[in-house]
Amino acid sequence: MPNKVAVIAGGGQNLGEALSHRMGKEGYHVVIGDIQGEQAKRVAEEIKKTYGVETMGIAVDFTNESNVVEFFYRIKEEFDRLDLLVYNAGAAKSTKITNFELKDWELMMKVNLTGYFLCAREASKIMVEQGTGSIIQINSKSGKVGSKHNAGYSSTKFGGVGLTQSLALDLAEHGVRVNSIMPGNLLKSPMFQSLIPSYAKKLGISENEVEQVYIDKVPMKRGCTYEDVANAVVFYSSDQASYMTGQSINVTGGQVMH
Repeated sequence: MPNKVAVIAGGGQNLGEALSHRMGKEGYHVVIGDIQGEQAKRVAEEIKKTYGVETMGIAVDFTNESNVVEFFYRIKEEFDRLDLLVYNAGAAKSTKITNFELKDWELMMKVNLTGYFLCAREASKIMVEQGTGSIIQINSKSGKVGSKHNAGYSSTKFGGVGLTQSLALDLAEHGVRVNSIMPGNLLKSPMFQSLIPSYAKKLGISENEVEQVYIDKVPMKRGCTYEDVANAVVFYSSDQASYMTGQSINVTGGQVMH
């Protein structure tokens, strides 16, 4: 059987880069799409060199319908199959609702929700035809519980849960499973680090105290890591999870349990 093919949307940096490497390590051919095209190509080359799998790195704006359609057309042309889509592209802006700008709200809606919809739609066309496949959205614990000063981000993540469940119902009869992974705070990620000044303001503390506050919220007393998320992706994309679809899986160290 040929190698399976994984697409990592938003796979050129940070968590997405880690997930791209992990799927290469697991033996998948890896297609990396990222708005930062040079990053996508760099990561693709590294994975090919390290794991000996086929890779592609492509510049793509997941909020642009024609970009997304072309992206999946190229994947179909190159590999003639698609086994896994991981939608990891994301945008976050934290501020109190009274100061929340419409442009920030709309950007998060486009990247976090519309992009997921477009990628899932195009991926599902290939997967339905072959009668198998797995779609995984990288969501957030903010898709389970509201988040102060994060009205836009949390709304898109709650929306992602509804989209995941609806896609799962649409695609179950075709052998395609759809799940969301809900990580806790990735404290060392650039996204979280970029939010520290606004979190410090929200909490009324200094910036160097923010990480510890977020660690203290977690029963297991540590932040979420890229590896924690990758482990969940590997399991839920595998045949071992063949009876699991429409789920929103917490990877939160016990911080969120429903």
